[in-house]
Amino acid sequence: MTDIETLAASIEGNLCVIRLQRPDVLNAFDYDMLLAFRRAVDDAAADPRVFAIVVTGAGRAFCAGIDVSLLERAASGGATGAGDGLHRPEGPALFAFLLRTPKPVIAAVNGIAAGGGFVLSMMCDLRFMAADASVTTVFSRRGLVAEHGMSWLLPRQLGTSRALDLLWSSRRVGAEEALRLGLADRVAEPDALLGAIRAYVDDMAATVSPRAIATIKRQVYDHWAQDFLAASVQSEQLMQAALAHPDAAEGARSFIERRPPRFQPLGESQP
Repeated sequence: MTDIETLAASIEGNLCVIRLQRPDVLNAFDYDMLLAFRRAVDDAAADPRVFAIVVTGAGRAFCAGIDVSLLERAASGGATGAGDGLHRPEGPALFAFLLRTPKPVIAAVNGIAAGGGFVLSMMCDLRFMAADASVTTVFSRRGLVAEHGMSWLLPRQLGTSRALDLLWSSRRVGAEEALRLGLADRVAEPDALLGAIRAYVDDMAATVSPRAIATIKRQVYDHWAQDFLAASVQSEQLMQAALAHPDAAEGARSFIERRPPRFQPLGESQP
C-alpha cells in the first residue's frame, strides 16, 4: 500500500485506512500528497481484501485543504502542477474521482475539515464525525467562490438555503449541527470514531454483496443527473445483470439455508 512521509495507507481487517500525516499544517495537501492519495484509493479499490476505504487525519485535524503555498502561487498566476493527473477524466473538481470509486469511501472526520478538506469530506460517501470535530467551507472568507462542485453537490444534499448559508457565511459547524443538517451521518466520541466505522463496515461485509454496493453507488450518483424514466430504464438493465451474477443465487441460497452469505469480493478483475 501507499506509504510516504505525509500519507499512509494500511489494510486493517476489511478496511483500507488512508491517514493524512501533516499534523503541523493541519494535514493540508501538497502536490505529492494529492498524487499519493489518488494512488492509495485506486490501490484499495483494486484490492479484493478491502470492503471499504476510510480517510482520516493525524493529530487534531482532518484536513485544512490545499497547502497555502500552492494557493498563493495560484492566486499570483503561477502554476501549481496540481491539475496534472489528479482530476481527469472526471473533470476539474478536487477529489471527484471518489464518486466513481466502486467501494464505500467513508470520511472519519477527527477534527477540523476546512476548504479543500471540507470538499474531501463531502466527496466521500459517508461522514462519521468525532463529537469535537467541525467543518467549514472557508471559500468566501478567502475571496473565493464555491469551488470543486460544492455549488452543485451541497444543494442536493442539504437543500438550497442551507447550502447558501454554509457557502456565504463560511461559519464553523460542529458535529451535532452537522448531523442535523445532513453533513454528517454519525457522531462518535473521538476515541471511538474508527471503531464505529469498523462496526458499521463489518456488519455490511458480513451481509451485503460488494458488487451490489458498487452498483448502487453508481446508480445513486448517475441518477442525480437523469430524469426518472432514464434512471428507471438503467436500473432495469442493471437488475437484469445482477440476476445473472452468482451473487444473486448466493443471496437466495443463504436466505433459504439461514446462513451468512458468501458473496464474491470486489477486486481488480470484477466490475
